[in-house]
Amino acid sequence: MAANRNPEIKYTKLFINNEFVDAANGKTFATINPATEKKIADISEAGKEDVDKAVLAARAAFNRKSEWRTMDASKRGELMSKLAALMESNKTYLANLESLDNGKPFNDAVFDMDCSIKTIQYYAGWCDKVHGNTVPADGNVLCITRKEPVGVVGAIIPWNYPVLMATWKMGPALATGCTMILKPAEQTPLTALVLAQLVKEAGFPPGVFNVVNGFGTTGAFICSHNDVNKVAFTGSTEVGRLIMEAAARSNLKRVSLELGGKSPLVVFEDADVDEAVTIAHNGIFANHGQNCCAASRTFVHEKVYDEFVKKAAAKASARKVGDPFTDGVDQGPQVDKEMFDKVTGLIESGKKEGARVVAGGERVGNVGYFVQPTVFADVQDNMRIAREEIFGPVQQILKFSSMEEVISRANNTAYGLAAGIITKDINKALTFAESVLAGSVWVNCYDYVVPQAPFGGFKQSGFGRELGEDALKEYLETKTITIQLPSA
Repeated sequence: MAANRNPEIKYTKLFINNEFVDAANGKTFATINPATEKKIADISEAGKEDVDKAVLAARAAFNRKSEWRTMDASKRGELMSKLAALMESNKTYLANLESLDNGKPFNDAVFDMDCSIKTIQYYAGWCDKVHGNTVPADGNVLCITRKEPVGVVGAIIPWNYPVLMATWKMGPALATGCTMILKPAEQTPLTALVLAQLVKEAGFPPGVFNVVNGFGTTGAFICSHNDVNKVAFTGSTEVGRLIMEAAARSNLKRVSLELGGKSPLVVFEDADVDEAVTIAHNGIFANHGQNCCAASRTFVHEKVYDEFVKKAAAKASARKVGDPFTDGVDQGPQVDKEMFDKVTGLIESGKKEGARVVAGGERVGNVGYFVQPTVFADVQDNMRIAREEIFGPVQQILKFSSMEEVISRANNTAYGLAAGIITKDINKALTFAESVLAGSVWVNCYDYVVPQAPFGGFKQSGFGRELGEDALKEYLETKTITIQLPSA
């Protein structure tokens, strides 16, 4: 499997009704290589007319007499399995495009593709296992429930895991029989368009899956459209609020939101410090820190704090930053200038507010959006770096002394996406897991996400669940049918 920093750019248009088409107004935007700051390609930008066309195609495909709606559920599963196989055969190409457009190291992109393929395979198996129940209702009636697809789904995804986030929406939406309009992030549209071509090659009927590229205005057209039945969104809490508002002002469409986080990882004094340092390092620096559930608040017990800080700084300093297509590189650039400026700005705020830089703290080079892996010690809860989602390679290490103290501090945030604890004491682990307000809790590991287990947040980290059986519920309506039986 070979890295190629110059993969062919095959698709740059919109994908509507199984065809690649230009935007109605001919408008385009540039997608940029974050490692070089140079343009990769011009991409068609969808306006309202294009979104209307995509919704019309998805609505037609969802008609109750359409090929898609009358297809056996097992056949849907076969199509999804074929899609997964096509993704596997195109894995190297997808990974190279992802690295080019997003900036993540090639091997990390390959790993993302493997996870994405597993997600589609998992939901392919669910297609003919979604069903209702018989209800033991009072009276002389037969009462049954049906599980029916919610309808046309607008899926709006972020730039940090472009293919993976697409499959987290596609899997349950297609398995339940919905149709889709996908809007990839404007920073990373290339792989979504390849997925569209693979959907077509797999044999999905026209209109089932559509892709509209664009900025927030394109997403707003989807969210406010009266013929879209549901919006599934992964991104910032700020945009999540706008989506809820648009849903309320239009047709009260269903919404599921996977939003930001400021997740705590707690290291107790009985932990193996070397192991804890590695878990915490991977928990924050994976994907350049561009991870909604990143372990962005590392709480370390006072008895092992100094040892942990010293080893964490050394590990971060050894992390290699550079061209994502070069062997041995651990970290590529941040995705764009806006995120680069946000990360470096928060690093400066940490310095000014009195946190101690023990590793990194500066940009790397003068070209590309590269940031040194940075570690702050002596971080206080009221500092911006301890309160705001940085979304970059910046580790904050805070000191604590007791379980009650750290539970209170861990929960003192508007977010509740994830949390972790490292300890050899099962009682401590269970106490923390039961007490922390987070959708996922990892014990002696971190960011262990698999297709079979639900993922989502508490509080302002959103609502609804991705992955697992729970995600199917986000794309289904329950219909109750009651039949009067003849008297005996």
